[in-house]
Amino acid sequence: MVVVRSVGGLLIPDHEGCVQIMLDIRLIRDNPQAVKAALARVGDTTSVDSILELDARRRTLVGEIEAMRSERNAVSKAVPSIKDPAEKQAKISEMRALGDRLALLEKEGAEADRVFETAMLSIPNMPSEDTPDGADDSANVVAGEFGTRPEFAFQPKTHWELGESTGLIDFERGTKISGTRFYILKGELARLQRALISFMLDVHTREHGFIEVYPPFMVKEHCLYGTGQLPKFGENLYHDAEEDFWFVPTAEVPVTNMYRDEILDNATLPLVHVAYTACFRREKMSAGKDVRGIKRGHQFDKVEMVAFVRPEESSAMLMRLMESAEHILDRLGLPWRRLQICAGDLSFTAAAKYDLEVWAAGCGEWLEVSSISNFRDFQARRAGIRFRRNAGDKPEFVHTLNGSGLALPRIMIAILENYQTGDGRIRVPEALAPWMGGTSVIGPG
Repeated sequence: MVVVRSVGGLLIPDHEGCVQIMLDIRLIRDNPQAVKAALARVGDTTSVDSILELDARRRTLVGEIEAMRSERNAVSKAVPSIKDPAEKQAKISEMRALGDRLALLEKEGAEADRVFETAMLSIPNMPSEDTPDGADDSANVVAGEFGTRPEFAFQPKTHWELGESTGLIDFERGTKISGTRFYILKGELARLQRALISFMLDVHTREHGFIEVYPPFMVKEHCLYGTGQLPKFGENLYHDAEEDFWFVPTAEVPVTNMYRDEILDNATLPLVHVAYTACFRREKMSAGKDVRGIKRGHQFDKVEMVAFVRPEESSAMLMRLMESAEHILDRLGLPWRRLQICAGDLSFTAAAKYDLEVWAAGCGEWLEVSSISNFRDFQARRAGIRFRRNAGDKPEFVHTLNGSGLALPRIMIAILENYQTGDGRIRVPEALAPWMGGTSVIGPG
């Protein structure tokens, strides 16, 4: 019996009790038109028909190779029992020729596997059923605005003006030692950033129940394939070719790959980690965007939430991660809004996504400080992360999710611009007082 379920907005057959969720090749074989429609929603131009042709060629070669191996084994077993020397030699020659043909066919099969795998790795995730349609970010839905935008009796300054006037941000020396899009935080502002990181980690662990980890800031190439940054976004990553180290663009990469190729204990799920890392990005994709101040740097700090859950729990976990990030914004007293991201603006890996943006009074704009995404089993398939519900059960892929909790330096921008005073100083959010040694104002004077 084939049970039909609604998954990711598609009616997908459930073969042998295994829910077909995201880009299992069986899903593409059985539902090519549905997959085409889903990929069209995210603006992807992948030729599903070409994928199916590659798959058919690969499967045909597998059959031919297996048949030829079977024939070779049969000939090999028959040779010792042949008494006639001439006949035996003929069989040996036949076996050698068969082996040569098999070697060529195996090489062809390996190349077919490589081409097929490359094509499959280039297909994005498919949007969830509740992701709104839309071609680009103009179709994103503002799901709510919270907090109160500050009002000033003076013209508020931008963070780069405040940083220079207070001497707390040194753009010139940052550029001198590392080039453009680098800067130096000094004195009480450097302490404020450190306090923010500690505050966020403590809230997420002590109040939200997450497990903190401190992962490496460099990973091997296969980790980036697992989380979906490779092969598509390699040009935006920093790579040490000699040691095959890749600098992490986000803590999502090392934390997700902690469980690569593992079968998790069902009793440990849901499993939610929080981690601080520095993040490194070439920022080629931000060409032409406003890069003044500290909005877009090649290096920045971020606290990241990463969750591993049973498939039926991932929608609820998406809300939990979002509420955890929103709690931080509320505690900091910052005005913020929630955006539901439309299909055409989803990331390569996300099935559903929300962004949290904070208001920056000096810039007069909303700045993204968190993206919370449900990847369903997209990353788990690539990284081989599974769980077994009960002893003896067939392993299933977990669902993975992540979200910034939160990203700096844009939180720093919001604090600088929203908490500035008329005399050029910056008030410290009350929530940070325990991590700032009681300091309530930073700046000159």
